Amino acid sequence: MRIAIATEGDSVSQHFGRCPSYTIVDIEGNKVVSRKVIYNPGHQPGFLPKFLKEQGAECIIAGGMGARAQSLFAEAGIKTVLGITGRIDDVIKQLLDGTLKGGESLCEHEGGKECEHSEGNAHHKQVEKRQESETRSISGRKVCVTSRGKNLDSEVDPRFGRCQYFIIVDPKTMEFEAVENPDINAVSGAGIQSAQLVASKGVKVILTGNVGPNAFQTLKAAGIKVITGISGSIKDVIEEYKRETFKRG
Repeated sequence: MRIAIATEGDSVSQHFGRCPSYTIVDIEGNKVVSRKVIYNPGHQPGFLPKFLKEQGAECIIAGGMGARAQSLFAEAGIKTVLGITGRIDDVIKQLLDGTLKGGESLCEHEGGKECEHSEGNAHHKQVEKRQESETRSISGRKVCVTSRGKNLDSEVDPRFGRCQYFIIVDPKTMEFEAVENPDINAVSGAGIQSAQLVASKGVKVILTGNVGPNAFQTLKAAGIKVITGISGSIKDVIEEYKRETFKRG
């Protein structure tokens, strides 16, 4: 059975949609056979139940969840266990022991109202303010170009999910970070994993040749703009991007 646990640090997150990541645990009998962490691609209406279904999740564990999300998970055939708090390791142990018990959602939503839990509401507002700030500075930093090499003279790699490197550039200063793609040889899911990787780096624009539909949806949900059909050297591409951005004002 594959379990998805809404994760914040080493603890269960209060809200399934606003958590930074999910701990994905595969359990056979009373033993954990695999465990990994995937980044939350973004909290958009109706997206996360579908996304976690594609990850193979059969159960989602979280502190809280709105009624609409619970309904969508039920439609997807994914069991929801809510009202859970504490460290991830302790929750997994309770799962294996058969002693994990859910309770009332810690973060209820009614209609279009904000979360009633005061701490959760403050956290949501902080996230939204941070996202707005990042969006306003989109032309100044965190542009990612898929690359065949480690520097700005390298050529654009047309493959997003299976590119060799991600070059993450601050267009203002041209300072950059070269990130080797750990999923280049993945059997499946390379695009989604790559999208989660660049989202974790605070990237707001992707420049590449092509992006598959699953990766595109993950990037879109994370608020990342995707520009395809890109070719040439990384340096030239960034310069062209800056000129186009300035033209658009």
